[in-house]
Amino acid sequence: MISLDIFADPVCPWSLIAKTRLERALAARPDHPFILVWQPFQLNPTLPAAGMERQAYLRARFGAGASRADLPLIEAAQALSIPLNLAAIRRVPNTTDAHRLLHWAGLEGCQSAVMTGLMRGYWCEGRDLGQADTLAAIAADAGMDPALVRRLLATDADRDTVAAREAHARERGIDATPSFVLGNDYVIAGAQDEAFWSDVIADLAGPAPAETRH
Repeated sequence: MISLDIFADPVCPWSLIAKTRLERALAARPDHPFILVWQPFQLNPTLPAAGMERQAYLRARFGAGASRADLPLIEAAQALSIPLNLAAIRRVPNTTDAHRLLHWAGLEGCQSAVMTGLMRGYWCEGRDLGQADTLAAIAADAGMDPALVRRLLATDADRDTVAAREAHARERGIDATPSFVLGNDYVIAGAQDEAFWSDVIADLAGPAPAETRH
């Protein structure tokens, strides 16, 4: 098996697209050799703890182009049949606590389920990922103990650990989400398409078994 470290943020639109494309390639090749590890990397590390109203955030980041900023995401999501609900998103949260939750999910072997819940909650349901109750509910859906998650979120537990892992990634040259590190060696940047990942899997695991080929 080969580790595939994924540096992503649940509120990064291209992390959402990248995750969907990767998972479709993996589903088509259940014999794939990857062990997925979701690594902490904040799209907006300087956001205040309370987050920021989304329209204000878009204006601050894109200026006059704010009204068109979502168009590439909408197009990519439509191609993948992702049910975006951008109108429901009121705030861009600081995702430190979301990454702490992902860290704990890694200890319990349910990281991908939690990341799915975080992305679905934010992009499709407009849930505020800066709220402890929201994170605890997402954790519960993935099989974690929501009461324990709430207690941990009320402390600084593993805040330094998550920050140190992100700092280490930046020191290694990771500077954007999404980014991937294959086998702790090869860096792959951006939201690669499903065909790209299918080719990588074929290179590593050989052609698909005859019964899984289309």
